[in-house]
Amino acid sequence: MTCPAIRKIMAMAAITLFANLSFAQDPGPKTRTITTEKKESKPYRILTNGKKITIQSSKDINYVIAWTASGHRFVEQTDVEAPSFYFTVPANEKFIFMMIELKMGKRYTEKIGVQ
Repeated sequence: MTCPAIRKIMAMAAITLFANLSFAQDPGPKTRTITTEKKESKPYRILTNGKKITIQSSKDINYVIAWTASGHRFVEQTDVEAPSFYFTVPANEKFIFMMIELKMGKRYTEKIGVQ
């Protein structure tokens, strides 16, 4: 029959061993992987001149929506069918959001600061 003190020491050693092994496990999918992939460049440019916004694209623009930070749409133009489009922002807006759909069907969204 073993002494109760030895049993306690063996139990503490086993618990410590299992605790150390559990911390040494691979954390799984939560780890970050660094990718060196290059981001796809956008096929358009947005130019600002005060409250005037101009969109220039290498492909035809199909659809443009612009709205304020409070959610009010002030531009919704369908069937633009041109490589450029411009509009003027309402007076008191500092930021606007835009959705641009190109002829190929790809959609892009942007947040733009205006002065």
